[in-house]
Amino acid sequence: MDNNRLLLALEKAIKDINREIINPAFEDLAIEGLDPVINLTARARSDYLKELFAIAQEFPDSQPPEERINALRTHRLCYQELVSASQALETAIERNYLDVSTP
Repeated sequence: MDNNRLLLALEKAIKDINREIINPAFEDLAIEGLDPVINLTARARSDYLKELFAIAQEFPDSQPPEERINALRTHRLCYQELVSASQALETAIERNYLDVSTP
């Protein structure tokens, strides 16, 4: 089997296995069912940015103390984790691993 055929077979196997495992876990998923994920990610982004602006206003001419940086870091980690998860969901939909019905 040449490399191109091997890669096509591998790609099909990956798609089939992912769909077989992921799709049944989310039966009857509608586009409206994605709203909580989108809202959660948007709120995390908002919290992260609000924390940044609060720190900037409180410490306009100096570096903020470590505890404020740690608070910002906590917001960033939450935001980044939710963005990564949202991107994984988007990828699953794009690659047809997951069916999402539309109205």
